[in-house]
Amino acid sequence: MTSFGIATAPQQVAYDDVLRVWSEADAVPEIEHAWLFDHLFPIGGDPAGPILEGWTLLSALAAQTARLRVGLLVTSNRFRPPAVLAKIAATVDMVSGGRLDFGIGAGSRPSIPWARREYDAHGLPYHGFGDSVSALDEALTVIRRLWTEDEPFDFHGEHVDVTGAFGNPKPVQRPYPPIIIGGRATSTLRVVAKHADVWNIPGGDLADAVERSATLDRFCVEIGRDPATITRSMHLSASYDDPSSNRQKIREAIEAGFSHIVLGLPAPYPTGVATWVADELITPT
Repeated sequence: MTSFGIATAPQQVAYDDVLRVWSEADAVPEIEHAWLFDHLFPIGGDPAGPILEGWTLLSALAAQTARLRVGLLVTSNRFRPPAVLAKIAATVDMVSGGRLDFGIGAGSRPSIPWARREYDAHGLPYHGFGDSVSALDEALTVIRRLWTEDEPFDFHGEHVDVTGAFGNPKPVQRPYPPIIIGGRATSTLRVVAKHADVWNIPGGDLADAVERSATLDRFCVEIGRDPATITRSMHLSASYDDPSSNRQKIREAIEAGFSHIVLGLPAPYPTGVATWVADELITPT
């Protein structure tokens, strides 16, 4: 079964713009999920333009929607300590009434100038990519324990060190919100095989995505996990001027085994954009 969602990057837009789109999408049954991203500076358009913090905005939108599953595609594991992030996510799951999909990734690579800029400007440490992938593995181990264990615990890893860690209240969803990991690096795919319910990759190179999906299958088999238990997800950028091309890309992704489709909506958002997505992109597909 294929599911469709929208993504509204909260950059170069106002809060009311995003709220309008999400409120409309909440009433369009063909759209099942909605996503923000996790950056602290714009990564497109005016580099000094406005950008809203992802988890804060997600909580506000979760409180003003009733049906959509909601999440960040994807949270940077570099921005927040894992135990703090687990608390934030559990809170959003409660606010939403159990509609959170927990999206997370290793964080942007140091080689990307706009990514490096946001870390330096916010006083955040910036380590190498290999380091960040192993940190993601440890973070997810601790986050899952915080969401499920009934007694405080200690965890002393290479990247995460907590003493007396305990999560209360737990998320509404049991055992915890679905975990969606974004990324394409081989090392990240090993973390996906271990922790994820959904794996997301940006569209644009379908052959590469199919190859990465096959690699994920192999990693699942290596650890004794059924590859079919991980849903394959793809983010595709929507074009208001060329819906036929959008529909073709959607069909190709679905045929390649990607059953969770996220349609990135460029700003400014036209009036009635959620209905347009359903009528022009989802229903004809």
